[in-house]
Amino acid sequence: MTPVKFDIHKEEFWLSPGKMIWYPANKTLIIADLHFGKTGHFRKSGIPVPQDIFKQDLHQLFAGIQFYKPERLLIVGDMFHSKANKELDLFFKWRNDLSHLHIHLIKGNHDILNDQYYTDTAIQVDPHLTAGRFSFIHDIAEITVDENDEQFYFSGHLHPGISLNGGSRQSLHFPCFYFTKKYAVLPAFSAFSGHCMIRPRKGENVFAIVNNSIVQIQ
Repeated sequence: MTPVKFDIHKEEFWLSPGKMIWYPANKTLIIADLHFGKTGHFRKSGIPVPQDIFKQDLHQLFAGIQFYKPERLLIVGDMFHSKANKELDLFFKWRNDLSHLHIHLIKGNHDILNDQYYTDTAIQVDPHLTAGRFSFIHDIAEITVDENDEQFYFSGHLHPGISLNGGSRQSLHFPCFYFTKKYAVLPAFSAFSGHCMIRPRKGENVFAIVNNSIVQIQ
């Protein structure tokens, strides 16, 4: 799972096939749309979604933390999916094992847990964050991006995907990192997420995640 370097404002960012971005200058791992508890939410509604999906997401996140050894985990929205359920009890145990890690959540539309839960799990929550020339927000549509603004934004929410067309009218869909000149949209970290197919414009960059590899499409 070899990461790919992508420079923004002369700073290095590393795109990981594990659906995360490593920002070494700040020792920060950036991810979006974990939707922890989503499979449990569906099961409570009578839809038999395997819990293994949630456990695999936790394992992938732990593997990324072990590999990059970040001081901070920055989540640009939708860390959780809905109200508390048994899957969040598993997350609580996982959090205790990584009590040294600072977790900073940019609140998303699905992050509706009681404030006390975030306190109990030592998660810092903010509606947005600005650090130097970089800003973090869940949904890029919530702001007006000024072309003259020097800020670069990191966001989630869209669950971006790219469609690759082959012969015989066949096509395959893959999650992707999507970069415009002013902002990035991260792929949904959760394996239990659909894709919003993007249509990149000239000058934009798309990196698809294909078979645990990063492939630049544009």
